[in-house]
Amino acid sequence: MDKRNFSRPLDLKLVTVTDAFWHREQELVRKEVLPYQWEALNDRIPDAAPSYCMHNFRAAGRMMQEKQKKGSAYVAPSYTFRGFEALPEDPKNPEPDKFYGFVFQDSDFSKWIEAVGYSLTQHPDAQLEQTADEAIDLVCAAQLENGYLDTYYIINGMDRAFTNLKDHHELYCLGHLIEGAVAYYQATGKDKLLNAARRYADYVAVYFGPQEDQCKGYPGHEIAEMALVRLYEVTGDNRYLELSRFFLNQRGTKPYYFDEEERKRAVLEGRENQLPKFDEEERYAYYQAHKPVCEQEEAVGHAVRAVYLYSGLADVARLTEDDAMYAACQRLWENIVREKLYVTGGIGGTSHGESFSFPFDLPNDTSYSETCAAIGLAFFARRMLEIKAESQYADVCELALYNTVLSGMALDGKSFFYVNPLEVLPEACHKDFHKSHVKPVRQKWFGCACCPPNIARIVSSVASYAYTEREDTLWFHLYMGSVLTKMVGGQEMNLCVETDMPWNGHVSVKFHTQEAVSCTLAMRIPGWSVKGSATVVCGGAAVGISWEKGGGQLYVVQGSLKEVSVQDGYLYLSGAWQEGDCISLAFSMEVHIVCANERVREDIGKAAFIRGPVVYCMEEADNGKDLHLYSIDAAQLGTDCQNAVVEMSEELGHPMAVLRVPGKRRLFSQSEKRTLYRKYEPAQYEDVTLKLIPYYTWCNRGEGEMSVWIRCD
Repeated sequence: MDKRNFSRPLDLKLVTVTDAFWHREQELVRKEVLPYQWEALNDRIPDAAPSYCMHNFRAAGRMMQEKQKKGSAYVAPSYTFRGFEALPEDPKNPEPDKFYGFVFQDSDFSKWIEAVGYSLTQHPDAQLEQTADEAIDLVCAAQLENGYLDTYYIINGMDRAFTNLKDHHELYCLGHLIEGAVAYYQATGKDKLLNAARRYADYVAVYFGPQEDQCKGYPGHEIAEMALVRLYEVTGDNRYLELSRFFLNQRGTKPYYFDEEERKRAVLEGRENQLPKFDEEERYAYYQAHKPVCEQEEAVGHAVRAVYLYSGLADVARLTEDDAMYAACQRLWENIVREKLYVTGGIGGTSHGESFSFPFDLPNDTSYSETCAAIGLAFFARRMLEIKAESQYADVCELALYNTVLSGMALDGKSFFYVNPLEVLPEACHKDFHKSHVKPVRQKWFGCACCPPNIARIVSSVASYAYTEREDTLWFHLYMGSVLTKMVGGQEMNLCVETDMPWNGHVSVKFHTQEAVSCTLAMRIPGWSVKGSATVVCGGAAVGISWEKGGGQLYVVQGSLKEVSVQDGYLYLSGAWQEGDCISLAFSMEVHIVCANERVREDIGKAAFIRGPVVYCMEEADNGKDLHLYSIDAAQLGTDCQNAVVEMSEELGHPMAVLRVPGKRRLFSQSEKRTLYRKYEPAQYEDVTLKLIPYYTWCNRGEGEMSVWIRCD
């Protein structure tokens, strides 16, 4: 690991997203999604699954008021286990002082407030900020004097706090609280929630650690690891970085901590004779706690937990320059992208445990591909970019963002997917138990509503995935219209970026400076672009550059840039930039038809279409029923998809490029209605034109079939 390669995301206050695509998404989040989700957190969405999130904070706040009023006469509740998810006997009349929902219900607020913070950074909104301030008051009112803040145990009884780290998500809730508090503080300068998060983190830092009198546990559901790093970076308090490192190094060591806490709970509950066997290390693969993190080579277990863990691991590796941690990150990244990544940028192939499956097991119609997992993959990718800029990480980040992440939310922002399949037959979703986790339409809300606010927070902060910097270099990882400021040695350089991505490959960067500023701009060459060119005007001199995929050769026409080079998929341009300078980029944006590795059994004989970073699918609304009868006419399509037609469309009130490609439709045989099986006979086909839409836009026209992978004849 070479710290000379390190970079950090550009401060969101220095970037304003003006992009036609992403600005629309951010405004959708601000105007529709965040107010809608606030109503959901307060159980005010008709016919939607209740959240109980703010209900729990209000109940805990009333308990704290009662405690303050009664003083020493107050009797704290003794712990009562009410299940991993507690629901009211009468759903219409929940008892006001009981905890409801999942043990991690607090985190819904934390992700929402994080999204609010990012949104306010991009666009001040007095009403939204007032709502957020009032919500923060409710949350802080629930905090114990010692700093502990988790309503599940505050309401149900603190005598069992931190006794079930494996399942009860206290440290997960802490992580999201920190992330939300930091984002809101950075956006508004208000530190009430940040101080509450610090008090909870301080309490945890005393309770857990390597000292003899400290608990040796670690989170069951990871995120605290990367959240503590954020708290360290904001406060400068090294305790938070050390606690994160402790959690990472302790995880998966023997004797397994989760075994120890299970034994202790068994004693408390009088069930010593009912303990499970503890000799199978794979029992903890679901939690990524089956072996020490730095020894892990395969991405296993719950997909969201895994990429949250790897993100924290990358953070600590960079900050502590730990080569073993970084090597583990590289191994785990390679395992994901080479063996366990959907073409849409989704991860997690099985509904069993919402987990990674075995290598090359990527089913389409039973795919889990949780929205949160794709978001976590983007987290991981960006942190790998912060260690070293390699275009492979940005390629995957971009793939996840434009496809699985956005698929998780309807175009109107008011319904959501938890699961993102690559093939859907609605009847199977309704009638086949094994496919019941796949929903043919987006849902208004979920009892386990981790995904909707997660989408809101990554969309609102998308600029932090587009740019990273160090003193003398600015990296362009994603291309989006924006106005940004880069400081170099006390000098200010303003840049205006214009592009119509993801629909075309043209990008322009214009410089506005008071005086010449010497620095390097590193422009990513996307993996999906076969060739490209650049025209650079610097100090009045024009430089023309072209390249082929792989960055093998550069052709400089004229000019005097200090350096023009390609490294790890980035075009590096160094010069003394001044007012009026500009960079114009043109990336080829061909339609690509791709196939999967032969070991992916479900996709043999099938192909998928990609243009730029966008994956396409066919939908019943455009092509009719029985999508399994359709195939691509490869001969008519052409080797390089030259006969695929690209059309800009305003369908669904959303500008997008659609594809029309030559295909065939298999005809039913004359005997198909009379018999289930028949003597083989050559199939008959009719010529058709297939219409394909961006995958993220599917299911915005009601229930119907959908398929990403199409048979190829």
